[in-house]
Amino acid sequence: MHPNPTYRTALDHPIFPLISQAASNLKMDSYVIGGYVRDFLLNRGDAKDIDIVAVGSGIALAKEVARLLPGKPKVSIFKTYGTAMLKVGAIELEFVGARKESYTEDSRNPAVENGTLEDDQNRRDFTINALALSLQKDTYGVLLDPFNGREDLEKKVIRTPLDPEITYSDDPLRMLRAIRFATQLDFTIEKASLDAITKNSDRIKIISEERIVDEIHKILLADQPSKGFTLLHKTGLLPYIFPELVALEGIEEKEGQRHKDNFWHTLEVVDNISKTTDDLWLRWAALLHDIGKAPTKRFDKKIGWTFHAHEFVGAKMVYKLFKRLKMPLNDKMKFVQKMVLMSSRPIVLASDVTDSAVRRLIFDAGDHVEDLMTLCEADITTKNPKKFNKYQNNFKLVRDKIEEVEARDHIRNFQPPVSGEEIMETFGLKPSREIGIIKDAIKEAILEGEIPNEYAAARDYMLKKGAELNLTPVK
Repeated sequence: MHPNPTYRTALDHPIFPLISQAASNLKMDSYVIGGYVRDFLLNRGDAKDIDIVAVGSGIALAKEVARLLPGKPKVSIFKTYGTAMLKVGAIELEFVGARKESYTEDSRNPAVENGTLEDDQNRRDFTINALALSLQKDTYGVLLDPFNGREDLEKKVIRTPLDPEITYSDDPLRMLRAIRFATQLDFTIEKASLDAITKNSDRIKIISEERIVDEIHKILLADQPSKGFTLLHKTGLLPYIFPELVALEGIEEKEGQRHKDNFWHTLEVVDNISKTTDDLWLRWAALLHDIGKAPTKRFDKKIGWTFHAHEFVGAKMVYKLFKRLKMPLNDKMKFVQKMVLMSSRPIVLASDVTDSAVRRLIFDAGDHVEDLMTLCEADITTKNPKKFNKYQNNFKLVRDKIEEVEARDHIRNFQPPVSGEEIMETFGLKPSREIGIIKDAIKEAILEGEIPNEYAAARDYMLKKGAELNLTPVK
């Protein structure tokens, strides 16, 4: 056990002496606990969320802190949880009274009673999150570390303060948090903990989808998300969250022909894309880009394994998956769908880079053509250097062609040079099928390169198409 070291530099911010004074005014002890202390010891930059534990009422302490602050900021009180929030500049402080917790089988929401600092540290999920710094004047900055959390930080280990069986069964969200922290910090989950997660994996069913997705987002935004998904897979949590991904695992062989393992390939793609973008939804697209392959897998004696229309099937599965996980069914979901639907287009295009195919790609991808190319480049997971360079060079040709065609033809966010209103006025038409036919014909002629994306050429083409439909311009 370490002697209790002092970390006064962690409490340099003027808010800490002020909290110390407020607690002293109320004759209660107070401590900084959890993520702020952990991140300070890991040199992970300045944390903006700070948890304060009061041995007494957290709400009363928050109010006293606000009273001492210039401008007396508003305290947000959450009576049900006995917590209070206070914003000071960019910092968000959360105050809670030290407490003891007891759980029932069917809920992660515990029965709570007042407790000591030790009780409060006991209820923490991991030793590295149970570290506390004293705010008392006589012990200011002293580290209270009853579970050797500082040692676990040095060893890069995720461990629970108490029996992991009880910790994970009580609040199964902690299983996902263990995996998320292991992924974010590049730590190892100790064996007893990993075994307990595996044993209790079905308990994840009592956790709300919103909570699960929140942790998945954090795993996806880590430097190497595959670490988290490998742990979800290893512990048996993955089938409860992403059965669509589990279905991709495995290699089948028929008549000497094999296909790649699309599950492990997917994790490589997610890691690849994470090196080039922090866009959460593009990372989601990488995670889901092949989910249509399990339901579309077929073996054909002539051509071997096929996954016909897997992008189309996968895009439909994205909607169902987002709905099941109670994720937003908005433009974020539509973006992921679009990326999944179009994920093979640049690959097909790379072997024959024609102007018209590139125009169609730009037209269909719109503002997301760059994202699509990023996804396709991440999709190259071959270990053969010759093949890898060939694919990379092919995509460079596609990128160059996109730039050239877009500069010349302005297809991105394409608006037909001739509007529906103008077609109606020209031929004296009311809303009708013919207007759609003419508009489509102009669009197709531009995309095929038959006419330039210019008004005069488009108007001439409109008149020609109108004549074919036996329409006469109104004088």
